Amino acid sequence: MNLPAEIDDPSTCPVNRRDGVTLWRQIASRLQGDIASGALKPGGRLPTEAELSAQFGVNRHTVRRALEELSRSGLVRVEQGRGSFVAEDVLDYTVEPRTRFAEWIRKHNKEPSGIVRQLREIPADRRVADALGVRSGSRVVLLERLGLADDRPVSLTRHHFPATRLKGLLAALQATPRITDALRVVGVDDYMRLQTRVTARMPTPTEAELLRMPRTRPVLVTENINVDRDGTVIEFAIGCYPTPRVQIVFEP
Repeated sequence: MNLPAEIDDPSTCPVNRRDGVTLWRQIASRLQGDIASGALKPGGRLPTEAELSAQFGVNRHTVRRALEELSRSGLVRVEQGRGSFVAEDVLDYTVEPRTRFAEWIRKHNKEPSGIVRQLREIPADRRVADALGVRSGSRVVLLERLGLADDRPVSLTRHHFPATRLKGLLAALQATPRITDALRVVGVDDYMRLQTRVTARMPTPTEAELLRMPRTRPVLVTENINVDRDGTVIEFAIGCYPTPRVQIVFEP
């Protein structure tokens, strides 16, 4: 198929063909400016190559070269078969002795919020029971929550708490959305991270939908065990984080 000819009419072409700057660099600069100004939003899909070709009055090869440059610089991500998207802000999730969701998000100058997907008592399966140090089948409080930063999902976490050890926690969590506040109600005034394990895998269809991410990109999965001041395990949490938006950082 023949590519459309470059057009030279400056009244219809927003790139300057006579200033010595290559056309693809001009297009890349224009798109970079739109990203910086917010005209193109993080995570948003860019116009197709054909649409950009018509917009700038150039052939698709020129547009493709500009997108490749933006991709190399990290401003744009290109997904085979889906198109090009504005890269999203990547939040550093630093694993510390006292990692709290709201503090993590505010550290990045964003507003934290959350959506509770389920809150109930369930019998512990062996994996959860082993992590909490209870018998398999023991009652545990499950809190599943979608965490957001400026209304963009950044985590999907299932928190498990030993119901017998923390009597009244279910009611406390029903009364307050903050885990720290709910634990304080049942006598846990502080808790710390004992262990964090990190793996990666592809998201399930539900995870991809909730986290608003492509199914072709992996999620980071953390398994966290938290203990109280006496070293008693009070929480086992399994979190999923979208790699387009979150990276996990370990510091001494």
